[in-house]
Amino acid sequence: MLTFKYTARNTTTGEKISAEVQADNEQAAAKLIRKEGLTPLDIQIVTKGNSFSQKFSKVKAKDRVLFSRQLSTLIDAGLPLVQSLHSVNDQTDNKALRSVISQVINDVESGTTLAAAMTKHPKVFNKIYLSMIAAGETSGTLNQALDRLALQQEKDADLSGKIRGAMVYPIIVLLVMFVVLGFMLIKVLPQVQGLYAGLPGAKLPAITTVLLAISHFITHQWWIVAIIVAVAGVLISRWATTSSGISTFDKVKMKAWPVAPLFMKMYMARFARTGSTLISSGVPLIQMLDITSNAVNNVHIAASITRAIDKVKGGKSLADSIENDPNFLPLVPNMLKIGEQSGAMEEMMAKTADYFEKEVDNQVKSISTIIEPVLMVILGVVAFIIVAAVLLPIYGLANNSNSIK
Repeated sequence: MLTFKYTARNTTTGEKISAEVQADNEQAAAKLIRKEGLTPLDIQIVTKGNSFSQKFSKVKAKDRVLFSRQLSTLIDAGLPLVQSLHSVNDQTDNKALRSVISQVINDVESGTTLAAAMTKHPKVFNKIYLSMIAAGETSGTLNQALDRLALQQEKDADLSGKIRGAMVYPIIVLLVMFVVLGFMLIKVLPQVQGLYAGLPGAKLPAITTVLLAISHFITHQWWIVAIIVAVAGVLISRWATTSSGISTFDKVKMKAWPVAPLFMKMYMARFARTGSTLISSGVPLIQMLDITSNAVNNVHIAASITRAIDKVKGGKSLADSIENDPNFLPLVPNMLKIGEQSGAMEEMMAKTADYFEKEVDNQVKSISTIIEPVLMVILGVVAFIIVAAVLLPIYGLANNSNSIK
């Protein structure tokens, strides 16, 4: 039994009433409401995710992969769709996904197609997922569509994980560097100043003086530093969600050394893998390009794909439409041209995706090789500045002592 929250009008008094009712589905809930002499105006399912823990639970990629694989296996074994959904729901651990599947089951039992039922949950099932499910239902190959979806999601999650992994090491090193630098500024340098305090005419080196000024400001005006950091963080985070901010960050990913080759190869792999998966499920070329433009997750490449859609509608081939476009690596249109000429677009895009996914692996190793010496140089410079700021005053004291003798 599911719980539904409804708003209804009393047919006798005209009064609006809001309450809850338990029923197997929305139609059954409506019948129960009418039996009470009420006219239902709005009926919404009350999800089980209203507890504190479930409100903040998310449906992760691995949950969708598992759901897709299990549903594909059960349908392939000959089980009816609704029974397969019930079985998968019973095996699902993620509470948020279980709530969504329950609502999908409710809609399918009411006569809605699986794709239409999933459309109500865009945060869980994106356009790629919905298009492939719709194509699979239409062609009678839903199990194959689900299997392809699971593979495509696994590949995409693997790519994203490699990118995050490449970024973790330098971020951790830089954070440690800032922590050590902060400790030296706040705790160590003020003690050096204390050594000079009782010596008449003693003068601190310029580098120590500058760092002490920074240390004094951080120590005594910390609230100003906190406000500046907080305001800057809020402004940057808000700007990053605007069209200008997204465009800038996406452009940096495509152009900044040394990460640009890594991100470009990831985008090409994502474009080719998504395109291959959609074409293999029977999604038309124009619709495939439209969906892929969102899946790539870069506004500049999405704009190039949008321009390519217009050219394809005008009669151009896809390969010719993106050829010489700076937002696509040359291999992509070359492989597409072979696929179009041989009638094997799906296979060529899959091979392109395989190639760039391997290239992402190589690029991650290359970046690690490049970043390590760069970070060592940065750490060496910072260490030199700190050591110089601490040791120069001590050498100065030693020289003063020798001159006094």
